[in-house]
Amino acid sequence: MKKNKKILLVDDEADFRDIMAKFFARRKVDFAAAGSCFEALDLLEHDEFDVVIMDVTMPGLDGLKCMAEMKKIRPELEVIILTGHASPNAGIAGMKLGAFDYCLKPIDFEELLEKIMLARKSLST
Repeated sequence: MKKNKKILLVDDEADFRDIMAKFFARRKVDFAAAGSCFEALDLLEHDEFDVVIMDVTMPGLDGLKCMAEMKKIRPELEVIILTGHASPNAGIAGMKLGAFDYCLKPIDFEELLEKIMLARKSLST
């Protein structure tokens, strides 16, 4: 049987990563966090992840370009794009480029958890 994989959260805002860490910890979800695309790519090389939660707007490589790089390493990886309310088009663009789904910030935590579970289910089918 496969070992349970983790969620990888990629967001350059430390406060947001801290909030999400508490959210995942309370639900006993195994996860790691990265503050940049380059940090996330390094984690992806050394650990098993099944779902990535990726902010679109980040310095360096943005979330959509980062997702493309991740998919080169692990094509089966499911990515949920995070985008601000003012830019749902970025989420839609992400889905056209291979993202599983997107969520608008500020995050509805239960909606995000549901999308994570759906993404994981799609991996097992």
